[in-house]
Amino acid sequence: MPNKILLGSLRQMTTGHTTQGFWRHPEAQSDRYNTLEYWIDHAKTLERGGFDFLFFADVVGALDVYQGSRDPSLSGAVELPMADPMLLISALASHTKRLGFAVTGSTTYEKPYLLARTYATLDHLTRGRIGFNVVTSALESAAINLGYDRQIPHDERYEIAEEFLEVVYKLWEGSWEDDAVVRDRANNVFTDPGKVHAIEHKGPRFSVPGIALTEPSLQRTPVIFQAGISSRGRRFAADHAEAVFLVNDSPVASARQVRDIRQLADEAGRRGADIKILSMATIVVAQTDEAALAKESDYRSYFDIDGQLAQLSALFGIDLSAAGLDDTLEHVETDSIRGMLEIYTKLDPDRTWTIREVAEANALGGAGALFVGSPATVADAMEQWLATSGADGFNIADPVPPLLSRDVVDLLVPELRRRGLVEPADDAEPLTLRERLLGEGHARTRAGEHPSASYRR
Repeated sequence: MPNKILLGSLRQMTTGHTTQGFWRHPEAQSDRYNTLEYWIDHAKTLERGGFDFLFFADVVGALDVYQGSRDPSLSGAVELPMADPMLLISALASHTKRLGFAVTGSTTYEKPYLLARTYATLDHLTRGRIGFNVVTSALESAAINLGYDRQIPHDERYEIAEEFLEVVYKLWEGSWEDDAVVRDRANNVFTDPGKVHAIEHKGPRFSVPGIALTEPSLQRTPVIFQAGISSRGRRFAADHAEAVFLVNDSPVASARQVRDIRQLADEAGRRGADIKILSMATIVVAQTDEAALAKESDYRSYFDIDGQLAQLSALFGIDLSAAGLDDTLEHVETDSIRGMLEIYTKLDPDRTWTIREVAEANALGGAGALFVGSPATVADAMEQWLATSGADGFNIADPVPPLLSRDVVDLLVPELRRRGLVEPADDAEPLTLRERLLGEGHARTRAGEHPSASYRR
């Protein structure tokens, strides 16, 4: 059992994220997703609760697979409308001192030269509290609106991602030497030109001959997060990720994923035990088990099954309206998020799922763990999950924001602190995000253990 549970907050800059319909709850405020005050309040709540980071999921297309239309997503607020979370980070950092920020960036559609500048800038402005959640973007609508005829095939997107990361590693680690910036006022030299180097990258997909635009930040390379759970995604995570986000409602099945990722990392010459793995969780906590169950029942009464099917159709790349609710969900090869479909079609060979069951499994927990009860009950369940799965912590969703997050901080965190699993508030020293995850003295990726370090001068 770890001495400390890692805690992340899983959010998206939209109204309906992990589960659908709950924006209608009279106390929910997710419809304020486009106001700065809403997010500042959330960041301050997390900081008070000792959370390690705020994790922003993101997509760059409309969810339009269900019924062959975007209309169900628009009417149900299913990840529409949405805004760009990257623009929030510097403001949230100015209102916090220790909270880290993991922000999604697409290696399929972004340009590595510009993305490297964006994350380096945020690492400066947050004083080393930034992470890069690497995604390969799975929505056909995104591909079409960004100039492609169709979605790039699944495994090819990962090949693009491999070269993309090679480029940004070179920019972050190999372009500017540590002491390149001298600030020599007397001799009118701000940067020593001899200590800034062109990366001269020429590959099959990217050509970046020049220098990085930004001087070295505290972490240089932001903490690399990855959430791919397909077989190809797990191999990619084993090669690059420092923190992995898993989605599964079974600690036993999660344990298989954890072992697989860490074994693959060991085989790649990394220390698999050092990769931090976080399970998605939704937590409904109250003073008593009975009160928590009453809350859960109240929240579930707002569930929108059509909205949930609209989201799942986009994630799976399958129009679930073409089958009946009580039909079995079958596995097909798609270019969408294969790992999400595999949860219900491959991960447990002894179980079959109907479409209704899949939708209802996402009705509050969003396919992840669901813990309901008093602070002691939930803390016990969390400890048992980690002991069984081998994971290091939780990425906690809030489908009824800010209610669930506030309850976690005000009711559950004191119990976790009593057990020594979350730092006392007065011991929360400012650290880089990498140090918070891996320990003090590890502001930068470790030489010999992470591919980015191989480009370091």
